[in-house]
Amino acid sequence: MSYQDRKDDHIRLFRAFYRKTSNDFDHVVFVHHALPEMGIQDVNLSTTIGPLQLPYPLYINAMTGGSEQTLHINEQLAIVARKTGLPIATGSMSIILTHPETEHTFRVIRQANPKGIIFANMGAGYGPNEAQRMIECVEADALQIHLNAPQELVMPEGDRDFSSWMHNIEKIVKTVTVPVIVKEVGFGMSRETIRRLASIGVTMIDVGGRGGTNFIQIENERRRNQDFAYLQDWGQSTVISLLEALQENNKVEYMASGGIRSMLDAVKALALGAKAVGIAGRYLYTLLKHGIDALIHLIQTDLEELRHLYTLLGARNWYDLQKTDIIFKQEVVGWCDARGIDYKRYANRSR
Repeated sequence: MSYQDRKDDHIRLFRAFYRKTSNDFDHVVFVHHALPEMGIQDVNLSTTIGPLQLPYPLYINAMTGGSEQTLHINEQLAIVARKTGLPIATGSMSIILTHPETEHTFRVIRQANPKGIIFANMGAGYGPNEAQRMIECVEADALQIHLNAPQELVMPEGDRDFSSWMHNIEKIVKTVTVPVIVKEVGFGMSRETIRRLASIGVTMIDVGGRGGTNFIQIENERRRNQDFAYLQDWGQSTVISLLEALQENNKVEYMASGGIRSMLDAVKALALGAKAVGIAGRYLYTLLKHGIDALIHLIQTDLEELRHLYTLLGARNWYDLQKTDIIFKQEVVGWCDARGIDYKRYANRSR
């Protein structure tokens, strides 16, 4: 199967498997305080991560590219990003290194969104020269390096050797001309992983937790015997990954993606320390099923809902969200107890 066919296959299987399911955001509860002492007009949704100034704490996360079908999807997503003001990440651009004729399927994102914030995206198996080429292709404002070992191992034609990843990431961080974000693709982060990334100079991490699009499920469906079904629950959730991350005393700033079903999930991620929240599956499904106008309306509704939720929590900005009181249910508490994470400190942060 060609790369182009594989990317189209991913879209087909995404549509087949997409559904909203329960995840660990259901086990995170805000303590309600009855006096917000502010109005919705007081909310400031802007956020900063590293040198990036973002108008909103949402971004359209990495999805696709590399085929004519995905060219059309990327163009539509870029138009949506332009009209809503959200940053947007490309899908993995690694294919342009072996098939330069696919560059236009990514370049269209900059063409359709000439002044927007765009993140290029690549795998960790390449070095700084390749990274710079991808950055220049879309005139990127930042570079995402994705970590996806479980997906690669289940993918019939995937990589089997990840020994160069740390070396490549370190070289890229020290070399490229834009900020670097290291992200998981849906299997989460442990504090040990975060510690290792911080030790080589990484300062921006998207924890990319379990709970959204499941690439083990998608790749296993593409296997003849579908023999890796037992791995479909592999990894940490976005909630657990953020709790793991914030145990580390370092200079890393965090983004969150994976399993964001509503703006309540997004606000929970922000209150757990994420500076911005990435959404892919929910937005892609809306685009494919209902079109550009429906997705623009959904994002505009999301931003309005965020303002309502900030007000309900008495939070004028991201910093105020860090003072909200949060209770965790037993499913999360059990992990925290086993890993020595002080989850109780979140319960009385407003004092």
